[in-house]
Amino acid sequence: MAKMRVGLLFGGCSGEHEVSIASAQAIARGLGLKSNADKYEVVPVYIRKDGVWVMDAQDVLTSGEPLATDDEPVLVTARIPSEANVDIWFPVLHGPNGEDGTIQGVFELMQMPYVGCGVLASAVGMDKLAMKSAFAQADLPQVKYMEVLRSQVYSNPCVFPKLCDDIEESLGYPCFVKPANLGSSVGIAKATDRQGLEAALDSAASYDRRIIVEAGVVAREVECAILGNDHPKASVIGEISFDADFYDYETKYTSGQAALAIPAPLPAEVVSAIQEQALKAFKAIDGAGLSRVDFFYLEATGEVIINEINTFPGFTATSMYPMLWEASGIAFDQLVDQLIKLGLERSTQFS
Repeated sequence: MAKMRVGLLFGGCSGEHEVSIASAQAIARGLGLKSNADKYEVVPVYIRKDGVWVMDAQDVLTSGEPLATDDEPVLVTARIPSEANVDIWFPVLHGPNGEDGTIQGVFELMQMPYVGCGVLASAVGMDKLAMKSAFAQADLPQVKYMEVLRSQVYSNPCVFPKLCDDIEESLGYPCFVKPANLGSSVGIAKATDRQGLEAALDSAASYDRRIIVEAGVVAREVECAILGNDHPKASVIGEISFDADFYDYETKYTSGQAALAIPAPLPAEVVSAIQEQALKAFKAIDGAGLSRVDFFYLEATGEVIINEINTFPGFTATSMYPMLWEASGIAFDQLVDQLIKLGLERSTQFS
């Protein structure tokens, strides 16, 4: 029986390029484990930081090192993946131009099956402001927040101070300033005073024209993994603890910077509430395949507040998503196998 050819697409044009390579390496290993080795053939396809597609990119996958954009690779290059003969695509791309619905749209136009969320869920899951609106429609509790536009930050000297006044009055300190369309804590800053707020807004505006400012809360940070299509399942709950001001990029992807507790030491009723809200959030954006949903647990009051949903969470050695399913009884090789099956299942629903 011929093996199914899985197009493992990784790299990309976002700031999470290196994380994507690490995630792809882990998934490639998973596809070569146990019975997967007899079922799947990995076809590595790499997107350089300048957007050039590199076919047969095994060297990049093996080394874990990005290709320089000023070098002409010996491998065949293209701008579209039509040259790769695959049965299903496994897009291992984090952040813009990968997790935001754009690559999903390419696969839809090509009428090719792929792993993970579709165009709508990916776009809504990437844009924090659209995500907040979807959560509000689903009656999911959230922290207080404000929408800010780059044009307001880069405005005349009269408008910007008034904007900061409004944020201080509405949200207070500390508050968190985030670009609306970046993942993995890129461009996020914690502001504790006016000077910090102005600097954070200026920084976020350099990344995105839409910005979200959220009120800070004293809470435990917990996460739940989702797996499935029309009948998704929720994993056990994991908890993150760290010494940094917040769960920033360095803390998230540097071994030893954050401690993970899986399963999290939480009351049974809190676990159930988190799982129910995670499934509700997944359905609210019309999720498919996989997502990780992040929450704040306010221990003093017993409240569970949704933070965000990630439609293609990290798959590195220190990533929460595969670890949550491992603790829920689904080993890594089984997880990637199920994700491929879910991608094929979803494609038949629209054929």
